[in-house]
Amino acid sequence: MRSVPLEYAQKCATQGARFPMDIEVREAAPNEAGFVSEVLTEAALWLRERKAPLWSPEELSPASVAPEVRLGLFFLAWWKTTPVGVMRLTSADPLCWPDAERGEALYLHSFAVRRVASGGRASSALVRAAAHRAVARGARYLRLDCEAARPRLRRVYERFGFRHHSQRVVGPFVVSRYELLCARRVGLVSCTHAAGSSCSGR
Repeated sequence: MRSVPLEYAQKCATQGARFPMDIEVREAAPNEAGFVSEVLTEAALWLRERKAPLWSPEELSPASVAPEVRLGLFFLAWWKTTPVGVMRLTSADPLCWPDAERGEALYLHSFAVRRVASGGRASSALVRAAAHRAVARGARYLRLDCEAARPRLRRVYERFGFRHHSQRVVGPFVVSRYELLCARRVGLVSCTHAAGSSCSGR
């Protein structure tokens, strides 16, 4: 059963009204795996409809994400009592950043916002929270990766202020690696436009 705030947000979106966003980002509690799954699944289905699949909805079930939720890796963006965005943060990414020095960065994955919350505020709140967390842990960079063949997604990250670092072949994919220098930009991270459900490469 969906909460009343989300129904109100959907009504606003349908009528073309501005979504009133006061966003709070916090670590997902162990009993909030269902919320994490719900936001990611909505993004996955939206991307599939647009012939740009990223995740399989089956791999995003509450049971599948629960272990990493319990480890404190997932964060939810909330509007009042409604989860409108999600991200996963790790201290290393040996698959796509095996050449990185230990502790120099925090790595952003599973980044998505609900369609009713598209437009930048929820996305910006998540990136700012990730950047602040990176600085708090002594890391200089916030990093992510996505398929090099997704120019629209790459432009979204570039509008957030991420700089293209390099490309790397990972299995059958060529991924573009991006980083944000957090120490100097943590208070400046913003996104003026993020169309649709914004998602990271993994």
